[in-house]
Amino acid sequence: MEIKNHFGVYGVCFENGKLLCIEKTRGPYQHRYDLPGGSQELGEGLTETLIREILEETGYTISDYSNPRIYDVLVQEEGKDFAVHHIMAFYDIVLDFERYQKSLPHEVLDGSNDSANALWIPLEQINEDNALPLVLKLKKELLEIPELDKTLYMNWKVINEKLFNG
Repeated sequence: MEIKNHFGVYGVCFENGKLLCIEKTRGPYQHRYDLPGGSQELGEGLTETLIREILEETGYTISDYSNPRIYDVLVQEEGKDFAVHHIMAFYDIVLDFERYQKSLPHEVLDGSNDSANALWIPLEQINEDNALPLVLKLKKELLEIPELDKTLYMNWKVINEKLFNG
């Protein structure tokens, strides 16, 4: 089986028992909760990626970030002969709610962004049926039962219709 690597940088904003998530709009994770974040652009540092991705996906700027850490998961989509090894850098973030950008970045408007709808989701509502593996990994951390070893998700099912209202 072929293994494809994917590295991303993600922001963790957890307040009053709710986690800031976004909805994936396409791909193997469509219609699931994701963390705001994504891939680095050429020459971009980790925190530069974090700041850019949070703004693009939520409209918020970051006033502070801390606690960098790395996790990984291996996901094989059902019926595929390859798996994706997701390596993710998490940062705790504090949002600047006074500097919310109401106009959407061009990535959202032109359809090149694969996520939408910044949502505050109660932690107890996050599960394997509605969230990405990286969100499930973070949920365990927030519940103080972190999984430091690589987690395997074999025969991952793609959701073709929306399971939640965003």
